[in-house]
Amino acid sequence: MTDKQEKGAMQVDVQLVRDLAALLDDTNLTEIEVEDGDRKIRVARKAASAAAPVYAAAPAAAPVAAAPVAAPVAAPAAEAALPSGTVVKSPIVGTAYLSAEPGSAPFARIGSQVSAGETILIVEAMKVMNAITAPVAGTVKAVLVDNGQPVEYDQPLIVIE
Repeated sequence: MTDKQEKGAMQVDVQLVRDLAALLDDTNLTEIEVEDGDRKIRVARKAASAAAPVYAAAPAAAPVAAAPVAAPVAAPAAEAALPSGTVVKSPIVGTAYLSAEPGSAPFARIGSQVSAGETILIVEAMKVMNAITAPVAGTVKAVLVDNGQPVEYDQPLIVIE
């Protein structure tokens, strides 16, 4: 045996690591992990900004991918009807939850005061609960989604003034 082939030493498949890194770039994910028996490979990169986490869902199936094409046509009319203020939009495709658990009080209601950085709702994507925080302090003017409602990327969720 050579030094590189010591018994029990992990043989790194460099091409697999490169393929996983390319997959991160293609999907805008920040990390990916694969496991094959006792071998586990994790490839990760830093998020674009530590202050504002970036979340991305896995590549969507064709029917879901077709939905955003129709959304921009209707979006200007829908956004024109929004109250004035800061519009908080969904950073990912998922399911919106207005409270931490069923039966508990919502994070934010119309008329409630919120602080910058305070959790105002959760968007669940791929069984990961992503806290959506208020970008500014102010009063909640509109809650544009229902609890448990599916949401699209960049969909308006809450308006804060």
